[in-house]
Amino acid sequence: MGLRELKLKEQYRSDRDDMVSEFLMPCLNNCIQYDRAVEFVTLRGLTTLSLGFHNSTSNARIRMITGHQFNISDLNMMEKIFSRNNNRLNFNPELIRDIKLERIRRLVMDGNLMFKIAIPSSEEINGSFSEKIGIFRDANGDSVAFSGTSNFMLARQTSNFESIDVFTSWNDKSRIDTKMDDFEKLWMNETNSVKVFDFDYAEKHNLLKYSSDWAVSL
Repeated sequence: MGLRELKLKEQYRSDRDDMVSEFLMPCLNNCIQYDRAVEFVTLRGLTTLSLGFHNSTSNARIRMITGHQFNISDLNMMEKIFSRNNNRLNFNPELIRDIKLERIRRLVMDGNLMFKIAIPSSEEINGSFSEKIGIFRDANGDSVAFSGTSNFMLARQTSNFESIDVFTSWNDKSRIDTKMDDFEKLWMNETNSVKVFDFDYAEKHNLLKYSSDWAVSL
């Protein structure tokens, strides 16, 4: 089954839709690649993404670009998960939490979860990175993109009231192409006023910041 076979709506809204079960999970389960630009990421969100890819093709991959602010406990663990030094993290297979973390770590080690940090770099744009792009691609060459939400599925423990607008390559190819081009330029660090770094580089050069506002547990 591909993305085109899904019964997708043009918009999902918190008061009438379950954006996770009705939109995100079906798209994750039927795509081979998920590109996401988002303001912030949590371990809870990464855990859900790893579950979403469980039923997808083994070649599926996630490319994620996020801002540089993290909850303290999340950042401490993510630094270990995304480290190229395998000795920094030991999991207990009898603990549910560690099973979830191991699933994320395995995605990283297999090259199926790639993570970059975006930081505004001009006098005109000097706040936080908060672009909101999501793109799914399937094996048939079809794509689905969405915009409008802040951080659903990658967000804080409390739920926000949100909506997303959805575009498909078979109904709105021009807009899909624009979203894909915007993301590729971000990923390649070719976007004006924003610098994009590999997670390892950002960690080693102290570019990652703590924010106690985003306390999330697995």
